[in-house]
Amino acid sequence: MNRILAAIALSGLFASFASADGVEDSYNKTCAICHAAGAAGAPKTGDEKAWKQRIEEKGMDTLVKHANTGINAMPPKGMCFDCSDEDFKALIEYMAKPR
Repeated sequence: MNRILAAIALSGLFASFASADGVEDSYNKTCAICHAAGAAGAPKTGDEKAWKQRIEEKGMDTLVKHANTGINAMPPKGMCFDCSDEDFKALIEYMAKPR
């Protein structure tokens, strides 16, 4: 029984690492080109203050909507054409974390 519980716990741990790697990979492939440097006014990755302000003022649902439809210089889907709403939320949360 303990071995089964340990296996389940480890599989969950590995799944979370895979998920985090997936977010980072998606970020590097699609978001980093603008958000790493703040191109065209994009909030920079790791700029906790800028992201917090956006999240508080607009709300996560609006930020996800903007990711889907585009806003200002950001194209629709932010070049992540296979990203779901959940993926965009994870990407926003990833970029909002201080570095």
